[in-house]
Amino acid sequence: MLRSLYSGISGMQGFQTKLDVIGNNIANVNTTGFKAGRVMFQDVLNQQISGGTAPNDINGGSNAKEIGLGVTVGAIDTIHTPGSAMTTNVPTDLRIDGDGFFAVAPNTDVETAYLTRAGNFSVDANGNIVNSNGLFLLDSEGEVITIDTEEVTSFYIAQDGEIVSVNAEGVSEGTDIRVGIAKVTNPSGLEKLGGNLYRVTPNSDTEAEEPLDLIGTANDPDTGTGSIISGQLEMSNVDLTSEFSEMIVAQRGFQSNSRIITTSDEILQEIVNLKR
Repeated sequence: MLRSLYSGISGMQGFQTKLDVIGNNIANVNTTGFKAGRVMFQDVLNQQISGGTAPNDINGGSNAKEIGLGVTVGAIDTIHTPGSAMTTNVPTDLRIDGDGFFAVAPNTDVETAYLTRAGNFSVDANGNIVNSNGLFLLDSEGEVITIDTEEVTSFYIAQDGEIVSVNAEGVSEGTDIRVGIAKVTNPSGLEKLGGNLYRVTPNSDTEAEEPLDLIGTANDPDTGTGSIISGQLEMSNVDLTSEFSEMIVAQRGFQSNSRIITTSDEILQEIVNLKR
């Protein structure tokens, strides 16, 4: 069977994966804190027709003759460049200006935690700061952040993450409670869970098995965490111009590989027709 037939099949499969990733990026163009993905290709095994030879005093050297056997997906990366800022003027809407992630927990026991860049938080009936799915925002100590709504009439969050309360007399006072920021060595190694959440993996940070081990304070020069901007949200970092350009490339690549299959089929038909 012709090698080009299988090379064309692998090319179509690869560009189909690329189109899947592009479609997901475009679908999340307005998702808060979403990070776009990209597909990187690599060639498969090469069939060696003849090996290379070294030059000597009489004959010159020759290069190896190899035929490629197609393409495969080498990596599907998550691009953690910052998204654009959207001003909402909501005190519980938070944006990280720099590196780091918010840490959220599914329950008050905080047995485990997840990471997110989506900062659309609110205060529930018990005074807990939660995200849209009800997950609790954690402070720099890995504890659930709770606002005493009986004594505090309002509050705001400073750039270092400290929650500053305002009482009935209008007096502002620091609470020594700071929004926790987790710094990850390799953000691309995080596992996407859906719901704008990430899970720590062995390749994201070798020194921590849980996000709780990574939580620190915001605007920390020692760890390199970014500052917290209250009243703003980080939007998706998807660039529609780039995505549509890549879509055109993927579409033409898919069509070209399908033409390889068609041409290979025509050649096979000619071989079959030799016997009449």
